[in-house]
Amino acid sequence: MRDQPSERDASPISVRDAAFEVMRRLRLTTIFGNPGSTEIPFLTGLPDDMTFRLALHEGPAVGLATGWALAQGRPAMVNLHTAAGLGNAVAALATARANRAPLVVVVGQQDRRHLAHDPFLAGRLNGLAGEYPVWTHQPVRAQDIPGALARAHHEAVTAQGPALVTVPMDDWAAPADTGRGAAPVVLRRPRVVDGEGIDQLAELLGGARAPVIVVGAGADGAESWDALVDLAGRLGAPVWQEPFGARAGFPQDHPAFAGHLPPGRAALRAALTGHDVLLVVGAPVFRQYPREPGDLVPDGLHVLQVTSHPDEAHNSIADLSVIADPASVCRRVAGRLGPRDPAGPRPGAAPIAYPMAAPDPGDRLRPAHVFDLLARLLPADAVVVEETPSSRPELHRRVPARTPMGFLSAAAGGLGFGLPAAVGVKLGAPDRPVVAVLGDGSSLYGIQGLWSAAHYRAGVLFVVLANGGYAIMDRLAEQAGRGTPPWPGFAEVRVSTIAAGFGCPARRVASHDELTRVLAEVVPALADRQEPLLLDIEVAPDPTYGS
Repeated sequence: MRDQPSERDASPISVRDAAFEVMRRLRLTTIFGNPGSTEIPFLTGLPDDMTFRLALHEGPAVGLATGWALAQGRPAMVNLHTAAGLGNAVAALATARANRAPLVVVVGQQDRRHLAHDPFLAGRLNGLAGEYPVWTHQPVRAQDIPGALARAHHEAVTAQGPALVTVPMDDWAAPADTGRGAAPVVLRRPRVVDGEGIDQLAELLGGARAPVIVVGAGADGAESWDALVDLAGRLGAPVWQEPFGARAGFPQDHPAFAGHLPPGRAALRAALTGHDVLLVVGAPVFRQYPREPGDLVPDGLHVLQVTSHPDEAHNSIADLSVIADPASVCRRVAGRLGPRDPAGPRPGAAPIAYPMAAPDPGDRLRPAHVFDLLARLLPADAVVVEETPSSRPELHRRVPARTPMGFLSAAAGGLGFGLPAAVGVKLGAPDRPVVAVLGDGSSLYGIQGLWSAAHYRAGVLFVVLANGGYAIMDRLAEQAGRGTPPWPGFAEVRVSTIAAGFGCPARRVASHDELTRVLAEVVPALADRQEPLLLDIEVAPDPTYGS
């Protein structure tokens, strides 16, 4: 009698082939990573329809993927190398989680067949990334990997963050199952809008004497902007941007835009005093740093919140939170409100930041000089990716976001996001002009991303404000009043020299006239630019921090 067919004989394809089919169906065909030996069975001999994008460090690899995912509005695929790769990437994964970037992350592992012996390069991966992934899983069987990738995609989209799947290196060659994996082929997520919640919001806002709106990163989108413009107009309400906002939730050149809400409690209360109803859309209520005494909002202010993220609602101080799509909610609430009495309160526009006069001969440039030129030259659809902590308030005052995703920053506050994220944004949205405004200190945390920008012809303009130190730390140390900080400056660092070593064109700029000429030449053609350029601009540090 003929032997029964083995499982290997019964399956014409490998787990790797089955995984590629899942990746094709979910459009996970661009893979960002920095390879190691445990990834050889997965990455070598990729099919022609799969694209691998190399970064020279795992942090920038995740940063590129984060920018790409945000630009594309869908998950990006990341491949990391066992413990070393995942360990190097944890900070970037934390930023991706805070920025609500959906990532499917495959982490390599040693051969399953001898993991019990703790072989060389075996990673103790369980819990290494802490609570930052929205889902982590190592399939029990090799055959469960394709389904696990599909589930990781669904988890990443639903929770808007990185989902991790650990794959032992020998699993890719195992025969695939012919059955259905443990994940739906198609997953629909309806935009649930509760009628009772709409009624309550409309009643409270319609009866407000002096309403005010605060918007956040969760409202950054064309539909949300349109709905909020309509709602603000019907209410006659000023619109503030949330503190530490990673994206703009409202057109910042609109007459109703009041500015960026200060993070400190005292200044925040002062900004909101005089209003009786506060509507927070697409943001927590409120992110703070540093901790200050006193209440978060003025006494008697009724706080309403609309967010699509349950975690933002669960830890808020709102009197009423509605978890639903912000655009749909705001559109329906606006439809139930009539125009406000013209005699009622009207919004006040954000304070005008007048252009700073050119520096006198021999004086150093200030960040405001750089921002004034960018504001004058940048087209409305430009994406400004920010990572210049000490100068961010000045950037906000002078360079408004005029279209959705016009501003992007690290929601988690850690450094290393801005440079590689700008590259990922340009790869994901090649028709949009992309400018990364970076500090010289912060740029060093993701500097390897310059090689990826040059190699993959991502035409980002990197504007590096070189003040020769950690200016934000110096300012905070001064405010603490506890003497001279122990860290030195690093004025000898030349980011332009480092950029050239990575193959990225760069120029050192020291004068206002030279900067004016260079920006006037480069910025108008930025949308079509296929080669990065780094401007290493000598500036004096801003003397204060805060807004």
